[in-house]
Amino acid sequence: MSKRKRASRWRKRRWGLLGVIGLAIIAVSLVCAQLPILMDKRFNPVVQRPPYPVVDSVSQIHQELWIADLHADSLLWNRDLSQKHPYGHVDLPRLQDANVALQVLTVVTKVPTDLKLENNDHRSDDILKLALIQRWPLSTWNSLLQRALYQAEKLHKLAESQRQFRLINNQADLKSFLQDRKRQPQLTAGLLGLEGAHALLGRLENVDRLYEAGFRMLGLAHFFDTEVGGSAHGLQKGELTRFGRQVIAKAQDLHLLLDLAHSSAPVIDEVVALSIQPVVVSHTGVKGTCDNARNLTDQQVKAIAKTGGVIGIGYWPAAICGNDAASIAKAIRYVVDLVGVDYVGLGSDFDGAVRSPFDVTGLPLITEALLAEGFNTEEMSKIMGLNLLRVLELVLPE
Repeated sequence: MSKRKRASRWRKRRWGLLGVIGLAIIAVSLVCAQLPILMDKRFNPVVQRPPYPVVDSVSQIHQELWIADLHADSLLWNRDLSQKHPYGHVDLPRLQDANVALQVLTVVTKVPTDLKLENNDHRSDDILKLALIQRWPLSTWNSLLQRALYQAEKLHKLAESQRQFRLINNQADLKSFLQDRKRQPQLTAGLLGLEGAHALLGRLENVDRLYEAGFRMLGLAHFFDTEVGGSAHGLQKGELTRFGRQVIAKAQDLHLLLDLAHSSAPVIDEVVALSIQPVVVSHTGVKGTCDNARNLTDQQVKAIAKTGGVIGIGYWPAAICGNDAASIAKAIRYVVDLVGVDYVGLGSDFDGAVRSPFDVTGLPLITEALLAEGFNTEEMSKIMGLNLLRVLELVLPE
């Protein structure tokens, strides 16, 4: 074979090899781009796809309510919250469709691998995997604090880019929002919360740093014990530590709303005793309708109500032992019968890697279920949002 023919054959093979490599790169890029969406769809499913029709009379009542939800983890995902999506549970257009006035958006920074209802340790980290897949900044790979700040920045950017979305930081923000929403019913607000004080990294000054980043609700625990105290799902499930008591004092000085979701029984008891302001449990169930280690006892419900706080009833099966609006309303009815209508609210845990009965546009089904439980319009107004509003008017900084 002549040199010219050999050179020609080599050029063809080379270009063929480069073509295969190019196609492989394109395929990998497409997979990497789609993987965050596929994970979002997998971890945040619904039992029933929208739409969620209700009769006109229920729809009218629902549209007249001031609705607020205590807990959604939507910032954890790469979903653009300014756009409407056919997957996941929450975005701004769907909040508006559901007549939600205020959504607390909470930040998750670490979750154990092989998650269990009890006896989790802190050594594994599924959020690191999610951060890598979603191409979060390098700083978030080994810093829980940076993960919190990164997700907070996402919410700030949403508020800056969307005229119909506000971020509530203080009493003045809240008052202005309430006035403006009377004229602009599509106006929706967000409040930034932290799920788990492990993001403080054991340093008290990081409470100030999170406050400066816009956090106004501080969840003390998530799925494992921390420097602050025990988790209901941890190994020790212990009481507040010395550092934990310092965090409580600091948080209340700053007018941060304390969230006892996921906290151990000793931590709940001690925080309720120490608190000089209402406390909340942002997302939970109650043992009276669904008995497991995650849910609140009657005594705990009464103690939280005594502070003037609010218990947010969740929507996932382990919270309500069901997968429909009727099960949510049943848990709400139990709390009301136990302590009164002023101390219960909505705590969906939307986008929290849970299977929900519906996405946020299904909230009219809860209105319908509350009506079926015998609640009147005034009682439903408190349950669906005014109870949380009362707490925020008491706790938020001036």
